[in-house]
Amino acid sequence: MRLLRIGPPGQERPCAVHPDGTTRDLSAWVPDWSGAALDPGRLRELARRLAREGSRLPVAGPHERVGPPVRPGGHVLSIGLNYRAHAAEAGMEVPDEPYVSSKAPSTVVGPFDDLVIPPGSLKTDWEVELAVVIGRRAQYLPGRQHALDHVAGFCTADDVSERGWLLERGGQWIKGKSFETFTPLGPHLVTPDEVGDPRSLRLTCHVNGRRMQDGHTGDMVFDVAHVVWYLSQFMVLQPGDVVLTGSPAGISLARPDVDFLRPGDLLEVEVGGLGAQRQRCRAFHSEREAVTAPGSTEGR
Repeated sequence: MRLLRIGPPGQERPCAVHPDGTTRDLSAWVPDWSGAALDPGRLRELARRLAREGSRLPVAGPHERVGPPVRPGGHVLSIGLNYRAHAAEAGMEVPDEPYVSSKAPSTVVGPFDDLVIPPGSLKTDWEVELAVVIGRRAQYLPGRQHALDHVAGFCTADDVSERGWLLERGGQWIKGKSFETFTPLGPHLVTPDEVGDPRSLRLTCHVNGRRMQDGHTGDMVFDVAHVVWYLSQFMVLQPGDVVLTGSPAGISLARPDVDFLRPGDLLEVEVGGLGAQRQRCRAFHSEREAVTAPGSTEGR
């Protein structure tokens, strides 16, 4: 099943793609894609009900904004140096254990919303990533073989970072990762039965039409099951938590031939089978200014 949320920021409605290809509003069935609604067992039941009864549900407006596929909240976690080629381009050894950092939940926006360049930023960088959304509470999992039972689904993500604040200002990486709009998610949250093997997905990133990243989840140092198991040893993972599983090679920091992101740039990222994003970069103007782009039907 493919889940998404449609509507203005803060007023998104839970939707899903019906077997006939239309996007149906599921507000009458679930309050939002969060909490207990993300339980893998409940999602399987809901998929069966959608196939039986979903044609009676209203069709989401074709010109409405596509928001992040889950309601932001809880953890947004980021795994560093989790692709061998990325570790090589950074001149660093492949880690023995996952590097874990975090991002503020307020970074999460929709897949076609504007990407806002922070005031004074000179090194805003892209990272196409496979995102994992937790669907069932996970704590001290006994082994990786149980980890995927706790996953609601997968989606495309862009783990945007401001490298200057991340690497040159001391302290935690969270400072360079927590600017508003720095975690575009979606368009869809795709349940595991539709994704198949999460180790066989292609990831691409284009900036102004030029391909910057072209990787494959088979290059991961620690696969999804290992990452979820590992995190559960240190924290309680709750439904709706988002785990960004690492970036393939091709970031701007490692490419002296390309610039970091600037206002006006067009960023396009995609994970195969999960949908593509498009973000237009713009400068931050005012605390009162809305950060989101007009509604879009892309990715439906």
